[in-house]
Amino acid sequence: MNQVRSLWWACRVPGLKEPFDTAHLRVFYPARTTGSDAERLTGVVAADAERAPFPIVVLLPGINVPADSYRWLAVLLAARGIVAVTPELVGELFAGSHGVTPGIDLDACGPASYGTRATTPLIGTVLRALAELPPASPLAGQLDTRRVVVGGHSAGGTVALQSTGHVPGLRGVFTYGAHTLVATALGHPPGTVLPIGGDVPVLLMSGEHDGVIAASADRYGPAAQPGDDPVARTFHEALADADGAHAWVKVADAGHFTVCDPVDATSARGFLDTPGRSEGDARALIGLLVTAFCAAALPEQPSPALTGAFGTLLAPPHPGLVSVLRR
Repeated sequence: MNQVRSLWWACRVPGLKEPFDTAHLRVFYPARTTGSDAERLTGVVAADAERAPFPIVVLLPGINVPADSYRWLAVLLAARGIVAVTPELVGELFAGSHGVTPGIDLDACGPASYGTRATTPLIGTVLRALAELPPASPLAGQLDTRRVVVGGHSAGGTVALQSTGHVPGLRGVFTYGAHTLVATALGHPPGTVLPIGGDVPVLLMSGEHDGVIAASADRYGPAAQPGDDPVARTFHEALADADGAHAWVKVADAGHFTVCDPVDATSARGFLDTPGRSEGDARALIGLLVTAFCAAALPEQPSPALTGAFGTLLAPPHPGLVSVLRR
């Protein structure tokens, strides 16, 4: 019987200091039960070999957002034949504080270094760890690291966008509640939007009622006015034209944490959010957008990212979406 299963793994992240240098991975995969004694006794279910080799989606978290908040999305992706990984790294944040992080390399974000390397070592580390799973793993030898999509929420989405030119096998990037307007504390002039490199399709998603982005405008200096939309500026200024392969959608009734289920109210900045009454419907639409985007980007011979089911979701009258832009 086909189903989704998961396994746990861990890897050391180079450049970080103990004990904050270990990422714990939960890896969701398409499985097929056989009813064997081994399954009954161990709980380990083999991957559905008929669907292998599997492409990979790495889901990077927002600051202080537990990896389990994205499990619902990882399960959707695995049900579509895609291995989805939710890494959880507890490390240094800012000013000596610690918490869940997508592994932001602040030096790589600075004016002298930006564009020379990924702004997080976590993506490459996770992909190398998956490629080196031991023979006993249900996924050993069944992953296709030439077909990768990186997704991210909030700060996880920002480093995904900033790192697009430095991920081997990358086929696409999707983000929710993320942008590349950069904090002046990193040495950039006020109002700077960092460019997005690479030549893969990018899907930007944002919520109609994102209280977190709205409350963070002062990080970007006086040139970033309260009415400015950092996601809009990212779409218009950070991305090059790609014959319609890039898209930005604003989801109705959604807040900054709508992509999370459950939302952990004891951490992060969910108290700044004001989602609408139909937040559950908004989350379901985000799931449809992400799975359709990945389905278009990850085949051996990918179709243009705005065709098929994904293109249909973006076609007028855009049910559930406040706005849709392509470039």
